Amino acid sequence: MHHFTYKGGVLHAEGVDLEAIAKEVGTPVYVYSAATIERHYRAFASAFAGLDAHVFYAMKANSNLAVLRLLGNLGAGADTVSEGEVRRALAAGIPASRIVLSGVGKVDSELAYAVDAGIYQVNVETEGELHALSRVASARGKRQPIVFRINPDVGAGGHAKITTGSSENKFGVSIEEAERLYAVAANLPGIALEGLAMHIGSQIRSIHEFGPAFGRLRALTVRLRESGHRVSRLDLGGGLGIPYEMSEAVSHGPDLIETYAALVRNTFGPLEVEIGLEPGRIIVGNAGVLLTRIVHENNRPRKTFLVVDAGMNDLVRPAMYEAFHDIWPTREPGPDAERRTFDVVGPICESSDTFAEARDLPVMKTGDLMAFMTAGAYGAAMSSNYNTRPLVPEVLVSGSSYAVVRPRQSFEELLAQDRIPGWL
Repeated sequence: MHHFTYKGGVLHAEGVDLEAIAKEVGTPVYVYSAATIERHYRAFASAFAGLDAHVFYAMKANSNLAVLRLLGNLGAGADTVSEGEVRRALAAGIPASRIVLSGVGKVDSELAYAVDAGIYQVNVETEGELHALSRVASARGKRQPIVFRINPDVGAGGHAKITTGSSENKFGVSIEEAERLYAVAANLPGIALEGLAMHIGSQIRSIHEFGPAFGRLRALTVRLRESGHRVSRLDLGGGLGIPYEMSEAVSHGPDLIETYAALVRNTFGPLEVEIGLEPGRIIVGNAGVLLTRIVHENNRPRKTFLVVDAGMNDLVRPAMYEAFHDIWPTREPGPDAERRTFDVVGPICESSDTFAEARDLPVMKTGDLMAFMTAGAYGAAMSSNYNTRPLVPEVLVSGSSYAVVRPRQSFEELLAQDRIPGWL
C-alpha cells in the first residue's frame, strides 16, 4: 500500500533513510513517496478502463507543485476549489482542459479567472452562482461549460465535519430544485450546460454508501433527458477512504477501488456519458509521513507525555477531526522491545495539541525520531503559522533520491508578511 519500510533496522521512504532526511533537512518535515503516489493513481485510473472517464485529482488533499506535476505527468487533471488552486494546477503544468473548479462560494473574480483560463468545467452549486457565471462569461463572449452539483441528501464520511451530501450541508442544490435550474441554465447566454455533479463526503470506506446517491443521480439524469435536456457529463466527486491504522492496510487498495469502479460501471455505463472522478486522499494519503523528534518526556502521576517538535499547526487532523495516525519509530523495535502507554503531544499552547492519547508504543526517549503515518493528505495543505511557527518543509522521494519540494519557512519570511502602519 505504501513504500515506507524498515531496512537495516531504520525506517525508509523507498530507498531513502528517513533519519538521513531528518539530519539534513531538520524536523518536523513531511516526506512523500513518489512511487506510492504513482501506484495509487494508476490503480485508480485503470479501474475505469473502458468508460469515458476523466480523473481530476482533488488537490485540496495535497497541493504541493511537485506532487501536482507528478500526477499531471501521469495524465491526471485537477479538481480545484479556489482561484489559487487553479493557478497552482496551471503552474504545475496541468492544462486548463483538465481542470475543474468546484466550491460553494465562488466570487466573480474567481469565475472570471476560470473562464479566461479556459478550464474544462465549473461545478455550479447555487442559482446565484449560475447567473453570475453567465454574466461573467457572456461579457467575454464565451460560453463556459458547467455541470450542476446536486445534493442527493445522502451524507457519508468518516466524521461529521467531512460529510457533504446531506440536506443539512451547505453544498449543491436539492434534487427538487435541479430540474428547474437545469431549464434556466439551458437558456442563459454565457453557459454551456453539460450535466450534473455530486460529492457526498470524504473518508468513505463502505461502497454501499454510494449506492443510494448514485441511484438518485441516475434517476435525475433520465428525467432530464426525458424532458429534452442534454446530459453529457456526470461528475461523481471523490470520497473513497483509506486505512489510517496500518493493520488495516491489507484490506485496502485495489479491492475497494475495483468494487467502486464496478458500481460506477453498472450504474452509469448504460447512460453513455462522460464520467468525472475526483479522488484525493486515496491517491496521496498513505504516500506521506510527518517526521518529528521527541524533545521532552514528561512523567506525570497517571500518564507519560512524549512532547514532540511537530504541533497541531503542522498536522491539525487529530485536533480537528479526532483523527488517528499510526506512529512508527524510525528505529525498528525488536519483537521483545519494551512497550509503554504514552500521550504524544506537541508544543502548541492548546490542550487539543495532542496526536495520540494512551497509545501503546515501543519505549522511546528524548532525541528519538518518530513518523506520523498516512499524513500525505490534509497535512501540509492544512498547516498554519499558529503560535508564529514557520511552515515545515516537504520532501519528495523517488527511488534512492530525494528533493526538498518546499523549503522550511524562515522566521524572516514569516514576519515579512505583516505590515506595521506608519502611525505606529
